[in-house]
Amino acid sequence: MNAQKPNPTAQADPATTMLESAVGQIKFARQYCLELLDHTPTELWFDMPAGLPTHIAWQVGHLTVSQYGLLMFRIRGRSPDDLELIPSRFRKTYSRSSKPSSDTSRQPSASELRERMGLVFERSLTELEKVTSETLLEPVDMPYAAYPNKLGAILFCPIHEHTHIGQIGLLRRALGLEPVR
Repeated sequence: MNAQKPNPTAQADPATTMLESAVGQIKFARQYCLELLDHTPTELWFDMPAGLPTHIAWQVGHLTVSQYGLLMFRIRGRSPDDLELIPSRFRKTYSRSSKPSSDTSRQPSASELRERMGLVFERSLTELEKVTSETLLEPVDMPYAAYPNKLGAILFCPIHEHTHIGQIGLLRRALGLEPVR
């Protein structure tokens, strides 16, 4: 029996392998986040427990804006459709420097936030399918993880989401909910 040796030219380059791994981590992080959200009544999404300066709705909006920024804007720039996907007011309400508010009259509903989060996630994955190994090495400014390039921005996305998953978990406990895992 003659075993075939692997063809080294057929193997993916390290950046592409890292991209594939990052996409798997992005999908895992989102699945875990959605599991927590599925077990959190939407009527509690805007409640800010004593001593905690945030709420579930802000976490969801922030993850949506951040994922757009890391996986779409930083990778391919702004597209005309982006202004509808992430309008300026939405970006300002949930960006890094924004302050969560429990005033629901000035924010999208929990279902609207969840829907927009899903749209950005799906479109982000579509954009990542178009990325080439050359694109991955193009430089970017912070935030990124490990590498100051587009690959670093992509690698940062699941790390960032897990940070906010931790905050969602803490909020859930402060709201009197049982842990999911």
